[in-house]
Amino acid sequence: MAPRGRRPDQGSGSIPFQDPWSFTLGDRQWYNLSWLWDVIASVIFQYTKFGGLTLVVVASGALIVGYLTSVCLNSGASITAVCIAVFVACLLYPTFATAPNSYLAASPNTATMLFCVIFYAECLNRTRRYLLPVMMVLWANLHGGFLLGFLIIGIFCGASLLRRDWANFKIYGFAGAGCLVAIFINPLGWHIYDGVTATLGHFAQGQITEWMSYYQNMTLPGSIPGIVYMLVFVALELRYRTTCPLEARLLSWLFLFLGFYQFRYMSFFFLFSTVPMALHLDRLLPKWLNGFEVQKSLLAAGIVGACALPFTYMKMEPALELPQMISEQDARYLQTHYPHARLLNHWNVGGLLIFYTRGAVPVFVDGRAATAYPDDLLRDYFKLSEWEIDETAWDTAIEKYKIDTVLWVKAHEQLRRFLIDKRGWKEEYTGCTRAFTSSHKRGNRF
Repeated sequence: MAPRGRRPDQGSGSIPFQDPWSFTLGDRQWYNLSWLWDVIASVIFQYTKFGGLTLVVVASGALIVGYLTSVCLNSGASITAVCIAVFVACLLYPTFATAPNSYLAASPNTATMLFCVIFYAECLNRTRRYLLPVMMVLWANLHGGFLLGFLIIGIFCGASLLRRDWANFKIYGFAGAGCLVAIFINPLGWHIYDGVTATLGHFAQGQITEWMSYYQNMTLPGSIPGIVYMLVFVALELRYRTTCPLEARLLSWLFLFLGFYQFRYMSFFFLFSTVPMALHLDRLLPKWLNGFEVQKSLLAAGIVGACALPFTYMKMEPALELPQMISEQDARYLQTHYPHARLLNHWNVGGLLIFYTRGAVPVFVDGRAATAYPDDLLRDYFKLSEWEIDETAWDTAIEKYKIDTVLWVKAHEQLRRFLIDKRGWKEEYTGCTRAFTSSHKRGNRF
C-alpha cells in the first residue's frame, strides 16, 4: 500500500515500469501485476485508513459466500447441507495458522479468490459466461492469479468435450479465447507474460512461505480442522457416487493435490469442494433437518451473525494495524539518521519500510521478489537469509553492493555477534528490528 513512486521521465499519475524504491534494481523492469489493486487500496487507505481496507476484505468474503451458496443450491443440495458446507469452507479457506496470512490481509490475493469463485459459479450455472472476458480484463489488472481463470474454463471445456456436448464446448472455447485477448488490456501489454513467468516456477518461490508445500506449513493444533475436512472429503468422495457435476469434482481433487504441493492452493480446494460436500452431506443428514423449523433457525442465526458484524468491527477497529515486523519509529530513525544509507534490509521489512518512509530510504529487497529484482541479487540475498551465518556470503554481499547499514530482525542474535564481534560493526539502534552500521560509515559520519 505504499504510494507509487515515479521515474524522472514519467509524469504524475503514470504507472512506473521500473522500481522507484530500491537501489539494487539495476536495469530490471518492474512487472507490477497488481497495479490496479495498489491504486484502489491506496485511495481507500488515504480516506478511510485500515478500517476501509478491512471492509473491502469483508465485502469480498461476503460475495464469495453468496456465490458459493447460489451454486450449491442450484446443484440440488438442501438448504441445511448448503449452509453447513458453505460455512465450513468459508471458515477454513482464510484461516491458516501460518503467518503472515495472505488470505485475511488486504492483499491482491483477495481479488483472485473472489474471481475464481465467480468464474466457477458462472461456468457451473451456465449463466453470463459471455461476461467472463469482461471480468478477465479487471482480474488481469488486479492480480497475477488471473491464470487460474483459464484453468477453470479449461476444466469445463474439457468436460464438455468428454460428454461430446459441442454447444457448451464452443461456448467455453469462445469464452477462453475472449479471456486470452482480455489479459492484454493492461499497461504492460504482452509483457504481462514476462511478469507471470517471473513468478511462476521461479527459484524465489522456494523461499516464500505460501509457495512451499503443505507439509512445511503445517502447524499443530492450528492445522487440525483443515486436515479433518480433507479426510472427510476424501472419505465421502470414495464412499458415495452422487450427481455432483464432474467439473466440481475435478477442480476439488486437482487443487487438493496442488495444495499439498504448494500451500497457497489449499484455499482453492476448500472453495471448490463446497459443491461436492454439500451434495454428500445432503445424503447423510436426517430428513427432519431439512424441515421448515430448522430452516427458520438457520435464517435466524444468519441474521444474528450479520447484525453482530458491525459490533465486532467496532471492537476490533483499534487493533487494525500493520504487522509489527518493523515499527514506524524504526523507519523514522533510519529516515532521519541514514537517509542515504546503502541499506541491507531483511526481506520481511522491505515493504513496510517503503510504506513508512514513502521511499525516502531505498531498500535492498522486499516481497515483490523476481517481478522487481534481478535474479543475481535474489540469489545473493537468499544466502544471507539462513539462520546460520554464511560469513563468506555476508562479506561478499557487503562488498559487492557497498553496504554500510544493515537492518535485520531482532531475534537473529547470530548475525549480531558476527557483525559486532567479527567485523567491528556497531549496533546503532534497537527497536522491533536492529540497525547496524560499519566502522567505515561511522568514520565518515563522525
